[in-house]
Amino acid sequence: MSLEEAVDIDASGRFKYVLIRLYLKDDSSKLLVRGHAWGEYHDDIYQKTLELAMKAGLDTECLGGGRISHDPEKKEISVYGYSVGYGRADHSEAVRLIKKKYPSYKVDWSNEGY
Repeated sequence: MSLEEAVDIDASGRFKYVLIRLYLKDDSSKLLVRGHAWGEYHDDIYQKTLELAMKAGLDTECLGGGRISHDPEKKEISVYGYSVGYGRADHSEAVRLIKKKYPSYKVDWSNEGY
């Protein structure tokens, strides 16, 4: 896991994700999508990214979360649901970033589900 890539998600499966704003040293910012099955809670995923940012002298803000279903065989990614702790992320922003990393995939989102 690094701060370089905008999207860092598991290669397949269903898992929680968070949308994070990373504040850079030049007063700009960028959005990050982080989604992993090892995260029992959305906060587990956020805290790992926060730790990396703090080591680099950067600040972050968690903008919300949800879930991702990634099916590499069908080349489909669905973004949906919400985080109890952080609220619903702007899934359209997450999808915009995911489409850049997976241009040959069908990527969609919904506010339905948990």
